[in-house]
Amino acid sequence: MSRKLPFLLSIIAMIGGVFISIIFGANESFFKDRIAQGLENNVKIQSITDEATKQEKIKSEKDKNWRYFQRYHFHANGIASITLALLVFLAFVKASDKEVMIAAYSVAIGGFLYPFVWLFAAIYGPEMGRDEAKEAFAIFGYMGGVHLLGIIYTLYLAAVRPWKAPLV
Repeated sequence: MSRKLPFLLSIIAMIGGVFISIIFGANESFFKDRIAQGLENNVKIQSITDEATKQEKIKSEKDKNWRYFQRYHFHANGIASITLALLVFLAFVKASDKEVMIAAYSVAIGGFLYPFVWLFAAIYGPEMGRDEAKEAFAIFGYMGGVHLLGIIYTLYLAAVRPWKAPLV
């Protein structure tokens, strides 16, 4: 199971990215209504006294928060695809099991968790504020660094270790 888990995480991430796009297609208004409701509860926005300024801020925030849902979709699918390719590539590198597992888990865990910074910012950003939501869920953002370190370590292993089969 320990060898399968990075692959499973990659596939689960793809499912999450595709699933949210299916929901976009089936009921985009669910997301946009949730964003609008959250903005109505946002204390900073509701404290704006000039109505024109408030409406302009609400429109801007609606668009930006909607974009965060889309970013989750893009990042979940794209990073999961890269992760899956790297995991398959690691199968050709003649490194120790420990080295391969470190690279595989770094790439998979970082790649799986990173997109959630965008999903949680999209869910909680309208009410909390986008910057506050991203800061509250920053641990997920840092997982992008774990993913990057896994990519760099994979590159290192590929450069210094022999390969099991010639890749042409």
